[in-house]
Amino acid sequence: MRATEGGTAPREPPPAQHRPLLDHRKRKHQTEGRRSSVGGHNAKRRRTGGGPDNGARQWVFSPRDLSSFKERFVIVSYNILGVENALKHLDLYDSIPSECLSWDLRKRRMHKELRLYNPSILCFQEVDKFDDLADLFRKDGYTGIYKQRTGEASDGCAIFWKEKEFTLLHQEDIEFQKFGLRNNVAQLCLLKVSHNQSNIQVDKDASPEIEPMPCRTLLVGNIHVLFNPNRGDIKLGQMRVLLERANTLSKQYGNTPVVISGDLNSTPKSAVCQFLTTNELDVLQYDRKKISGQIEYPVRQMTYAIQHDRFRCMTSQQKFRWSEEEVCLASGRRGCTRLQNPLTLSSAYQGVPGNLNTRDENGEPLATSCHSKFMGTVDYIWHSSALVPVGVVDTLPIKVLQRLRGLPSKKWVLWIIISLRLYGALDTCWLLIFTVLAVLESG
Repeated sequence: MRATEGGTAPREPPPAQHRPLLDHRKRKHQTEGRRSSVGGHNAKRRRTGGGPDNGARQWVFSPRDLSSFKERFVIVSYNILGVENALKHLDLYDSIPSECLSWDLRKRRMHKELRLYNPSILCFQEVDKFDDLADLFRKDGYTGIYKQRTGEASDGCAIFWKEKEFTLLHQEDIEFQKFGLRNNVAQLCLLKVSHNQSNIQVDKDASPEIEPMPCRTLLVGNIHVLFNPNRGDIKLGQMRVLLERANTLSKQYGNTPVVISGDLNSTPKSAVCQFLTTNELDVLQYDRKKISGQIEYPVRQMTYAIQHDRFRCMTSQQKFRWSEEEVCLASGRRGCTRLQNPLTLSSAYQGVPGNLNTRDENGEPLATSCHSKFMGTVDYIWHSSALVPVGVVDTLPIKVLQRLRGLPSKKWVLWIIISLRLYGALDTCWLLIFTVLAVLESG
């Protein structure tokens, strides 16, 4: 993405109004129109440097005319791979040189890579070196908050935002342990959009009696869902609690737009993701142990898995057996087998057409996580209807991931200047800025 005097944003002209990051390097990009394999639209793409075979990421823009929208934000969601988790699960990175897992190297390259996208908001999961990140991003004008997981785990979630673009109005941390839903955590930040960052042109000669512009706000949620594939009840329960609280806050602040990002440890066709897009989900229609759609298999089977759609969550017309406790954990009420979702959300990637090199038939990335035991998509940015995706940064093609045999790799580090993310422990993914999303508030 190219930097201008007004800053950067993943969209077509007119140029964005964001202030550029300090020492942000300007890069030249090429724009080309391609016939999308998803939805039949003409998706516009821009290179961020190099080519996809070298691991370069490309912006893909929406074919819609979004010129009437007012505020535009770049949001990044990224599982950065906790240092402790990387050391505990070296078997996931058995094909990766040990130096590529060095935190000192990864944090510098992650910072350098992220600056290319000039994000407004950063959502990180699996953070166990928050002070290091805070020091790095403070120099670029960011401030942030952190919530560590409960129990013995040392990692947690963090949200950063540009101080000149947003003001924190309200913050909430969710400890799922209080609901009997394990030691995972989530965050909610209500951010006020600074008027001086708006795209709206202000008439300096306007009458002082004109009513001031109403406060524009954005509610950002960040979560790292439980990994355990057998506990679909816990996964659904964690998402339910986050959505309920996000809905309550949104209503309290005038139905403010909502963005939910994170590592859901669930694949696109799973019941967990279905729950986010519907108002109701009958848990008895799903096998609790397969409700997240997670499947693990060796690297040599990756091509077969992609071609034969093995990321699918297994469902059945017959009802599965759940214990009373499992149903209660999922739905929050005893005897209630139908989960209620007060928010109806859309996936950012589904809102911007892509192609079959990197997307499935529904528009979701084929893979955001790739290590020795898993390759698939478990990371997302979801948004309410008041927000519209302008563009997304494409994920890497399957053939590139197969050649690398996982990330980070020595070649990836040298070619792309990022070594970053590099999957997470046990499950977690490799979200290499996979979800860089610009959203606009409706005009």
